[in-house]
Amino acid sequence: MPQTAIIGAGVMGEALLSGLVRAGRRVDDLMVGEKRADRAKELEERYGVTVVSNAEAARKADTIALVVKPQDMNDVLEEIAPELRPGQLLVSIAAGITTSYIESRVPDGVAVVRVMPNTPALVDEGMTAIAPGSHCDDSHLAEAEGLMGSTGRVLRVPERQMDAVTAISGSGPAYIFFVVESMIEAGVHLGLPRATATDLVIQTVVGSAKMLRETGTHPVVLREQVTSPGGTTAAALRELETHRVRAAFLAAMEAARDRSRALAEGT
Repeated sequence: MPQTAIIGAGVMGEALLSGLVRAGRRVDDLMVGEKRADRAKELEERYGVTVVSNAEAARKADTIALVVKPQDMNDVLEEIAPELRPGQLLVSIAAGITTSYIESRVPDGVAVVRVMPNTPALVDEGMTAIAPGSHCDDSHLAEAEGLMGSTGRVLRVPERQMDAVTAISGSGPAYIFFVVESMIEAGVHLGLPRATATDLVIQTVVGSAKMLRETGTHPVVLREQVTSPGGTTAAALRELETHRVRAAFLAAMEAARDRSRALAEGT
């Protein structure tokens, strides 16, 4: 089995590691690059995985997942580039970092796949988009799909769409949590105990998402099924339209896309 290394053991790095283990990947075929001794010990005890230096991970692995912050990418690439060789696959999980940026800093013949996951990967319900670099073939994309598929769904997109993907699904969980938080606060304002409001809102969101996925019905149709003429839902939706919630979501996601572009330009 090819060796896979995960460089960067933060929240998303551990989510990927735990997903691979749950999906049946042998820990003998996995390694983690992590400099912090306490974090290394924690991962070794929790998963039985071997923790090594970033350079050793780059030297030994066939596939290397770079799960690092955009501002740290250059330093990590400088560290591992001397250890890389043609035929290896780099899977980059860093917002705004282009495949060309990475390719210009590693040896020729190293394949790069750009990836944008999201935090529901922690519960195996992630949504990951992947885009190939200039040296990728279908086998590299399939390997990246297998890697990220351990934590949820995977979708192939052209790299020019990745900033929009970042704005929609990468940052998307925060928008949902913000809506949930707002609905809970509204419930408390309307006189419900906080625990009751929390249970009502969370199950409503989970159930609604399950309806969308399992029925395949367009959200407009599902919304109309809940909205009786002149009823309570219609009154609520009128207020959301008056406060331009739809326009606010568009503006928010445009801002996230623009920030993703700025991250790339700043590297």
